[in-house]
Amino acid sequence: MKLRIILVGLMMGAAEVVPGVSGGTIAFISGFYERLVGAIQRFTPLQLWSYRRLGLKGLWLELDINFLLMLFGAMLCSMLLLANTVSYLLEYHPVLIWAFFFGLVLASVFALGRHLAVGIATSVGISAGIAMGYGLTQLVPMEAEVSAFALFTGGCIAVCAWILPGLSGSFILLILGLYQTVILAIRDFNWMVLAYVGVGCAVGLIAFSRILSLLLDRFHKLTVAVLVGIMMGSLPKLWPWKRTTSYVIRDDGSHMPIIQEPMFPGAYAELNGIDPCLLGALLTCLSGLAVVFLLDRFGMLTPGSGDGK
Repeated sequence: MKLRIILVGLMMGAAEVVPGVSGGTIAFISGFYERLVGAIQRFTPLQLWSYRRLGLKGLWLELDINFLLMLFGAMLCSMLLLANTVSYLLEYHPVLIWAFFFGLVLASVFALGRHLAVGIATSVGISAGIAMGYGLTQLVPMEAEVSAFALFTGGCIAVCAWILPGLSGSFILLILGLYQTVILAIRDFNWMVLAYVGVGCAVGLIAFSRILSLLLDRFHKLTVAVLVGIMMGSLPKLWPWKRTTSYVIRDDGSHMPIIQEPMFPGAYAELNGIDPCLLGALLTCLSGLAVVFLLDRFGMLTPGSGDGK
């Protein structure tokens, strides 16, 4: 179990390095999603106050600290170790890395979707999720006045996107017009800006995880249907061959795509004058499919299968 938690954390970190891919997607398809949401939502002042009743060991177990430390520790290590590698692949072999995540999410949709009962509620949930996931990927960035309130609110909203499978927190910051400010704050160690965003993330994560936990407890099948739908709605953003129609200029002068349109490999090759890497994309897509197949084969993909401590 410990090795599995660490492996999932490593995969979450790798996913977070890719713009538009959410670590929440990896947590969801690995079966740890409900355990992660439940552990986060228990971090409240009232729960921490129970230290007087439970003692340090009891509180440690109640908050599932070992699980969180292993998961987030592995995630952080993966982000630090793989950041340069993934950035290199995104710049020089973008089709291959997008094909891998496309295969990963596509297979997950089928593997998780087969656990859902056929019915009107499931259909409505999946449809709503698809509309939400696709709609958010098509939003146009706004011009935001950078203030303490804007940074706090941006942190709250972005972290909600992070915990939802199929959505990216960094993409939400782009939509809100705060991405450049946060990136520059990280580069320049602007602790005031980072503090506002950090507090917003903490508040948003605890509040939203409580809502998610409540929905999963009371409306489990419908909530899972919506989450699967969100993943389906995000698939066009993961399609390996796409044309950028809107982007922002980073501080170093490079371009970061925001809105992209899927296209056929042939049209992609004609537009860019490069090989569409059909064979390589197929192999990496199959690799993503294989990862999900192995998780499913060993019973690690059923929603809620990672809940046990």
